[in-house]
Amino acid sequence: QVQLVESGGGLVQAGGSLRLSCAVSGRTVNRYAVAWFRQNPGKEREFVATISGTGINTYYANSMKGRFTISRDNAKSAVTLQMNSLKPEDTAIYYCAARAFSASTTVGDYDYWGQGTQVTVSS
Repeated sequence: QVQLVESGGGLVQAGGSLRLSCAVSGRTVNRYAVAWFRQNPGKEREFVATISGTGINTYYANSMKGRFTISRDNAKSAVTLQMNSLKPEDTAIYYCAARAFSASTTVGDYDYWGQGTQVTVSS
């Protein structure tokens, strides 16, 4: 069993930065790939970024490449999403999710989810 708790959301002006954190608890954390997704009301949950259990492999949605960076510190059981050059369209609830073994960009592949953290980017 894995539990996830997000933190770090908030209100920021366009062009600014935010750093989201996902605390991962459970056994053998390094066996779980962790991803960030985001969602707005009435819309489907959207893939943002994912990182493999070892941290070697990372994948990003095209619109986040060059602006967002995902990283993890397994010793601290934490996954971080650094978001730079934020745009109003990045406004959403951001969720971290985990699955055993390989990383995936697909929502349905993830078994464990956090409660989400709100990110609001003002223009």
